[in-house]
Amino acid sequence: MQKNRMKWISTLLAATVLLSALAMTACNSGKDQPPEPEVDPIDDNFRTFYQIFVGSFSDSNGDGIGDLRGIINRLDYLNDGNIHSGKSLGVQGIWLSPIFTSPSYHKYDAKDYYAIDWRFGTEEDLKELVTLCHERNVKVILDLAINHTSNQHEWFLKFKEARVNGNTADPYYDFYSCATTAEKVNGVTYQKIAGVDCWYECNFSGSMPELNFDNPEVRKAALDVAKHYLDLGVDGFRFDAVKYIYFGDTARSVDFWEWYMTELRAVKPDIYCVGECWSGDSEVLEYYPALNCFNFTMAQAEGVVATAAKGQSISKYTGYITSYQDKILAKNPNGMIMPFLSNHDMDRIAGAFITENHMRMAANLYLLSPGSPVIYYGEELGMRGSRGSESTDANRRLAMLWGDDDLIRDPVGSTYPADKQIPTNAATQMADETSLYNYYCKLIAVRHKYPAIARGDYTAVNVEKNLGGFVIRHGEETLLLIHNTSMEELTLDLSTLTGTDGFIPTEILDAIGVGNATLEGSILTVGPQTSVVLD
Repeated sequence: MQKNRMKWISTLLAATVLLSALAMTACNSGKDQPPEPEVDPIDDNFRTFYQIFVGSFSDSNGDGIGDLRGIINRLDYLNDGNIHSGKSLGVQGIWLSPIFTSPSYHKYDAKDYYAIDWRFGTEEDLKELVTLCHERNVKVILDLAINHTSNQHEWFLKFKEARVNGNTADPYYDFYSCATTAEKVNGVTYQKIAGVDCWYECNFSGSMPELNFDNPEVRKAALDVAKHYLDLGVDGFRFDAVKYIYFGDTARSVDFWEWYMTELRAVKPDIYCVGECWSGDSEVLEYYPALNCFNFTMAQAEGVVATAAKGQSISKYTGYITSYQDKILAKNPNGMIMPFLSNHDMDRIAGAFITENHMRMAANLYLLSPGSPVIYYGEELGMRGSRGSESTDANRRLAMLWGDDDLIRDPVGSTYPADKQIPTNAATQMADETSLYNYYCKLIAVRHKYPAIARGDYTAVNVEKNLGGFVIRHGEETLLLIHNTSMEELTLDLSTLTGTDGFIPTEILDAIGVGNATLEGSILTVGPQTSVVLD
């Protein structure tokens, strides 16, 4: 009897454990997944972002133009709800190119900031996208160009009318930056308003007049736009052309952004924002007390990432990362590097490399680096696109290669030859474990596995021309990250490393690249074009 009783209890306990496991599995799946643990809002912004040129990404209604619902349909491709699975890209944020009503295909000239372009969808679509992203702990930021508007914007039409009529009492009379013939400044581009001695500033195009941020009403209008979308649930913004607020006057532009960001953080303390200041590092750093800015020195074919990936001395790359990180933190203790390889204004980075392995090495160098990196849509497939002899940016914003029934088309004005594009697509690469897409999935999962990679303090470690990396410290965690950018297997004795303050790792945590890595005693062997994380 006692024996049967014990058997019954044992069976009951086993069933209880099984039911608990099943309940836990159910709770951790899909929409029932428990919320992320509370973290410092600043720390939570160390995320991997994905830039989407909306009109070229995914078409949900068959008109050939990408839209918000197309992005909704592709969320599992971007983040399947588990950033550690390696089965989706696992990005933690998406940046949408401008979605506001505009006369252009690129939408950087807003006609109405409060209306989503009908080709892209509705405000309800945006709110649904944000909600679904938040369920996966993915942030959504909007591209916001507030330094200029379209010349079809109601503000500009009223400004022109007030100027032509000489109505200085009109509230729109000083809404845009302008000058008389005698007041025009060298280096600034202007266009004349017919019939009056008034030249409005338009540094990008005559169809993109610059707002006058000396006018308090203009500042309020720009602030109200951002607040409107924060109220809808978006997590922040990518600010276009931050130095053009007061073009040629960095100090005044910086003052504006410090004011603007202070106002926005009062509304949303954990707001995620990044500025585009396409300039040298010295000017970019001036904006860091206000907001993080993209790093152009790391980007493009001649940037420190691509050149290192192609076999030039890695010490230029490692030295740059540590030096620039120090400079940022001196300007703003909460600042971070914002690395990327290419974007909508640049030739796609895949064209800079002879082999796909160089592309993989470049991905290692910038995705296994501090801060918040940004992937340009299609980069994970190795998509190509360049301005070409016809010099059109549309060639840099070509339709995403899905390889299914998506009818997305290239943007108006594109001329990129089809025979220069890659022969594969997302569908074929997702099915191929050796593809660049699946490499990106695994690489991003490695990045997310070790919080120190994004958040840590980096100290350069250089061994030889193509072998080097960093000691990374974050809280109680210390890692060694080594890159071999050469075409051959290389070894090093970890006990001989300098600059590590006595830290000698004893275990390989992860290796990713063309080859593999082994550690025997203190001798580390790293395969060609491979990166290794050690503890």
